[in-house]
Amino acid sequence: MTATATASRAGERDATGSGPAPGPQRRRLRTRISGTTIAGFPTWAFVLFFFVVPLALVLWYSFGYKPDLFSAHANDKLSFDRYGEALDATFLGTFVNTLRIGLVGTAICLVIGVPFAYWLAVKLRPQYRALALALVLVPFWTNFLVRTLGWQIVLSPQGFVSDALQSLGIIHGDLNVLYTQAAVQLGVVYNYLPLMILPLYVAMDRAGQPLREASGDLGANRVRTFLQVTLPLAAPGIASGCLLVFIPLMGDYVTASVLGGAQGNMVGQLVASQFNTAQNWALGSAMAVLLMLFIAAAVVIVGGVALVIRYVVRRSRRVDLSKGAGA
Repeated sequence: MTATATASRAGERDATGSGPAPGPQRRRLRTRISGTTIAGFPTWAFVLFFFVVPLALVLWYSFGYKPDLFSAHANDKLSFDRYGEALDATFLGTFVNTLRIGLVGTAICLVIGVPFAYWLAVKLRPQYRALALALVLVPFWTNFLVRTLGWQIVLSPQGFVSDALQSLGIIHGDLNVLYTQAAVQLGVVYNYLPLMILPLYVAMDRAGQPLREASGDLGANRVRTFLQVTLPLAAPGIASGCLLVFIPLMGDYVTASVLGGAQGNMVGQLVASQFNTAQNWALGSAMAVLLMLFIAAAVVIVGGVALVIRYVVRRSRRVDLSKGAGA
């Protein structure tokens, strides 16, 4: 009896004899946590070394200054002075221009991407979808700079598009689109449109044909089915596509440099010029931090407006249903 009790108490202690051994549930929890940590290590390592560390360096550089003409950066005296220099009229005006190009470009990509993704997910035969998706991804098989330079050739005043429009009598002089905001707008839509199409296609494909058929059986036409069934179910894809387009578009400087010139200036060009031309890493870092903060604020504001609209729409539907039930 005493030996049994002693053995039971000994079994309740861990291998070191310092306390009770962990139970089966605790051991399973530890195993699950360790397995999750090991499985997610590549992701955490990627985020740490390619996002957190560079972002921390940019933030650290933004508190420094340019010591002299031949040095790019020094951090022996920390201050917020570079942020005051960055928030001048030139930066704010360029940011407003960048925000306008970003919002308009995202809206154009959404207007083009929604019907194309719907056609791709619903109307196109399944055996042809892989080919259509490959054609959507073809621009990504080419370098970003190379395909932007291609538009510089297309929009050139002496290019084949200008000659064709003149021969058709549509314009009576050279095509004056290159090095304007219109050229930048065209370039960003072309470069970022696939990032809108792909999440929209996935969302509309997951919406499912049975739900659309059920809507038709209940008397809804194709337009009503699209607006009340397909589009609401594709809302996560719309949000993802808008973020995938808007965020990198706001930091783009290649398209503005190649197609915009002086008239299509964007904030990304200012940041790049501070690092590459002026060799003022502190001011360039401050501009980069401000750009990220402004982008985050714009995303939060747009997201808040979307949530308010969603709440109002749902509340109006509940009111309509309650009136219908009362009748």
